[in-house]
Amino acid sequence: MSQTRRLHDSHGISQRPLLNSIVWLSALTMALIVGACSSIDYRKLSSGQLSGSLFVMWVGEGDGSGDGKFLFVPDPGDPLIFHRSDPGAHGGTIQPGIMYTDGGSIPKIGQGFKGLSPWGYAPAYMIHDWVFTAHHCIVDGITEVRFDQVQGMEFDDSVAILGEAIKALVETRRVAPNDVAPDVITAAVGSVVARNLWNEHGACKSLQVSAKDIAAAEAAIPGSTSKAKNLSTFRLPEAIGPSIPAAKPAKIVARVSL
Repeated sequence: MSQTRRLHDSHGISQRPLLNSIVWLSALTMALIVGACSSIDYRKLSSGQLSGSLFVMWVGEGDGSGDGKFLFVPDPGDPLIFHRSDPGAHGGTIQPGIMYTDGGSIPKIGQGFKGLSPWGYAPAYMIHDWVFTAHHCIVDGITEVRFDQVQGMEFDDSVAILGEAIKALVETRRVAPNDVAPDVITAAVGSVVARNLWNEHGACKSLQVSAKDIAAAEAAIPGSTSKAKNLSTFRLPEAIGPSIPAAKPAKIVARVSL
């Protein structure tokens, strides 16, 4: 759910959560006090289906306001895949590619509430992060094949996808039921402010994963990038050449199989 924007890091790549703390807290307050004006009602959504594994790697300390800089790394042998409840809907199948993430983009002041951990619904957040990443690159004119699953998707689809993915985690008992958190999260990502961010242009360049961090991913998970000859399995940026320099591995923070 990170919806990344520009903030310069040590590699010269700029990023910061688009749905930043002020936006998130505004949506949280709206959801708790007045029910929020989200475009999607979480309780009316049907469950999607999640499968595969999830790698999250720490690659740096970040900008100082969050928990660090993380990299979602697709497992080439067991990729994370989400199927929507309606396979004919936009984004019927989503397989996220390598990307920077901060999980649920939830500010520390909100993390004290049950169910509002930035990693509590991590697989769902990775799906939503990829939808935003791919959409921003599409609106900036990038035509890479790895973004095709998001072509034609509307903002309401992005909100529903997150809600359906959270429901999938609940119904398969990967997470405990919660009467408040999923509604609040859906309200936050479905807010008017988030909709405006969805339509923003010029964000794609700042979302590109550096060659250095791709190399770190390869070092941590040997074969995950070098064996993807056509780049389709690992879903790498097409600008990255087939030969990736050696690097010290990043730290694998978590691996989850669904």
